[in-house]
Amino acid sequence: MRIIKRLYGFILKSFLPLFAMTFFIVLFIVLMQFLWKYIDDLVGKGLEISVIGELFFYAAVSMVPMALPLAILLASLMTFGNFGEKFELTAMKASGVSLLKAMSPLIVLISGIAVGAFFFQNDVLPHAQVKMWTLLFSMRQKSPELEIPEGVFYDQIPGYNLFVEHKNRDTGMLYKVMIYDVSKGGDNSTILVADSGRLAFTQDMRYLYLHLFQGEQFENLREQKSVDKNVPFRRESFLDKEVLIPFDANFNRLDEGGMRRQYVGKNMAELQHTIDSIGVRLDSIGAENAVELKRGAFPTLREDSRRFSGGEINSAKKNVQDTVKYAPANLDSLLLALSPAQRAQVFEGAENISVRSYNEQQFKALTISDDKRNMRRHEIELLKKFTLSVACLIFFFIGAPLGAIIRKGGLGTPLVISVLLFLVYYIIDNTGYKMARDGHWVVWCGIWLSTFILAPLGIYVTYKAMNDSAVFDADRYKSFFRRLLGRKVERSVKYKEVIINDISLPEAVARLSLLAEDSRNFCKDYEHRLSYKDYWLKGYPSGRLIELSERLEEDVDYMTDCRNSMAVNKLMDFPVIRNLWLYHPASSPTIAKVCLWFVPVGFPLYLIGLRAQKNLKDELRQVASVSQTIIDLIKTEE
Repeated sequence: MRIIKRLYGFILKSFLPLFAMTFFIVLFIVLMQFLWKYIDDLVGKGLEISVIGELFFYAAVSMVPMALPLAILLASLMTFGNFGEKFELTAMKASGVSLLKAMSPLIVLISGIAVGAFFFQNDVLPHAQVKMWTLLFSMRQKSPELEIPEGVFYDQIPGYNLFVEHKNRDTGMLYKVMIYDVSKGGDNSTILVADSGRLAFTQDMRYLYLHLFQGEQFENLREQKSVDKNVPFRRESFLDKEVLIPFDANFNRLDEGGMRRQYVGKNMAELQHTIDSIGVRLDSIGAENAVELKRGAFPTLREDSRRFSGGEINSAKKNVQDTVKYAPANLDSLLLALSPAQRAQVFEGAENISVRSYNEQQFKALTISDDKRNMRRHEIELLKKFTLSVACLIFFFIGAPLGAIIRKGGLGTPLVISVLLFLVYYIIDNTGYKMARDGHWVVWCGIWLSTFILAPLGIYVTYKAMNDSAVFDADRYKSFFRRLLGRKVERSVKYKEVIINDISLPEAVARLSLLAEDSRNFCKDYEHRLSYKDYWLKGYPSGRLIELSERLEEDVDYMTDCRNSMAVNKLMDFPVIRNLWLYHPASSPTIAKVCLWFVPVGFPLYLIGLRAQKNLKDELRQVASVSQTIIDLIKTEE
């Protein structure tokens, strides 16, 4: 028991430093991504370092849900990869400690991290996101830092364009100054031209103070309504002039109350309360709309008839109207009873009613659509409180078994595998999120999509690692694809230096002769190409092929004890006879009949199967030829 406790301590000491290192590295990377995304809102604003540092701190806290699963995946891969590479995992298994038992201290640790991640998502993250977005929006609204260039117009002051030909950086004097004031509109613009001037801020940092020397001012007076077509203007010459330009250079924080009312600033209880409130409101609006539609779907024709006919309809038409009170009206007769002008008035009124009704329904639909979108965003944020915890567990049960399988430590292979897996997770998760956000999928289906896909992968690799299965055995996958594509398999036969049991040469000749004869007979029996119907309903007999393949392998194994090295080397020319499904698709009558009648699938497979059958007959002819060659070699030696 003491050894097990020491082992658990050793595993935890190996995992925790790697987890801390990878977590801060990943957090730094995603934080740099945040910086590059919003760098335009930060540069050139003259912000204090403390404000930028505060923004980065809250951004780092907000990026924890993205960095934590990747850090767990990479750290678990590296930890168990190091154990496998240094044969420490082999020593644990030799001591009777299974992989699952070795993972048990980390399972407890990751479970604790998952529980902490849930409370972090529910309690800490909403406050951090409120702070971050409030700071970011405040920075966006802050005026840029005033740095007037030389020789070009500066347009960063709202409503003003400022031109300075030259400036003295030591004294702060500006020369050849030109100011276009368009704050009152282009028709009432004011132009200031000065030989020189100075620029400064007022004490409250809310105005620019310009002290100009030796210049002129031109001002349009279009706002003074004049009968003359010419626009009056005013010209003023001055030796000394002071100008105040509104320019708030202070950093003003926005109120956090507005952001707290958004879905990013709410915990589970607040999100559920908002969802219920929106649901009740949508139900009430839907009920009211249904009642209005029932009332307005079939308006009474009697009232419309009275409105449009007036007192000009003759007695016959009035009798028709009286009949409408008790029986369905004939619209055509009512319309024909009206004059052309009145009919045009009826049509125009109907069109106006239709347009008004359409606009009302569009407005109601937009209102309901906004409420539904807001409700979906709250539901997404509510489910995200749980997805981070589940993602941590899933990535651990993917990373730890994979590390035990690949047996590679360090940052090389584990980093590549981790990044690829996380990219797959991010793409799936982002796709599901957008589908849920836009209302194409049910919210829970889109948010849990990545979990539904990656959870089976975690179960699979954990099962394979516990059973010491070779998941990354390249030869195994090559053999599988060869069988799938019908590619030939090369035979490998080694010459034995020491032979204990000599073969009987007459028996060897008899074996090979029978093998060659059966191979020729098979090719003779199926000399002609099968028809489309015979291919799907009959095919080649699988039992006969299996018997030929087994006898071939027995004869090759028997001939490896031959002392004739040329004959043994010739054994490698024997092909490997495989029992592919393309030779006899009729082994499953249901599939055969379906493919037979479904020509778009059956005919291409038929062509592929004919080629596979042709290759099989070539292999059998090769078996007969090689058998005869080995028989000749044996007889020559004898």
